[in-house]
Amino acid sequence: MLTPKYRRVVVKISGEALAGDQGYGIDPEMAAFVAREIKDVIQQFRVEVAVVVGGGNIWRGIAGSAKGMDRATADYMGMLATTINALALQDALEKAGVDTRVQTAIEMRAIAEPYIRRRAIRHLQKGRVVIFAAGTGSPYFSTDTTAALRAAEVEADAILMAKRGVDGVYDDDPEKNPQARKFESLTYIEMLNRGLGVMDATAASLCMDNNIPVIVFNVREKGNIRRAILGDRIGTYIGSDAACVNS
Repeated sequence: MLTPKYRRVVVKISGEALAGDQGYGIDPEMAAFVAREIKDVIQQFRVEVAVVVGGGNIWRGIAGSAKGMDRATADYMGMLATTINALALQDALEKAGVDTRVQTAIEMRAIAEPYIRRRAIRHLQKGRVVIFAAGTGSPYFSTDTTAALRAAEVEADAILMAKRGVDGVYDDDPEKNPQARKFESLTYIEMLNRGLGVMDATAASLCMDNNIPVIVFNVREKGNIRRAILGDRIGTYIGSDAACVNS
């Protein structure tokens, strides 16, 4: 039987990934696909899975701020967008037969539990998927930072950064530059020094300080979450160990 490399993971799914080909809003078929991929690894390997979902398919706080909106207000709107996505993913997971809990950093008791670290860990131990919504609960922090923070708090073994259509980290936009080079692996410092924009500096620092590896991959390719959990070489691996330094 195959043995997973990671026993507890945080899957960071971008809002754009949930939008599918329509580019905006939520594609129920894409949500169902992600749910089946998560169900597969839970059933096959009894891996504990938490999810942080972005909100860029509905609203981006930083974009609203750039157009003159108060930054804190724009960011709170973004947190609400992540909650909408979390509820959609919860629905898809439960339709697939996976017990799921949504925990929000801003209390919304009518629709979700408040984020409580020990309760989240207990849910994971019982085989439930926990979806962390509403970011960190504070403005000026990205959902990448949320993923890094929650991964540290629940003592996850890795962050699986599921992208919409990009199969890793490149030195340029592969959709605009066919000569863009894909990185098989990076250190956190190398990622920051190159300004690759995989995640913001706060998220990267949290991962580096807590030695949490990050695997960036294309979520739309069937079986990629499974491959990432098994430790197969897919996408781009970002970590602190010397073995992952590019030559």
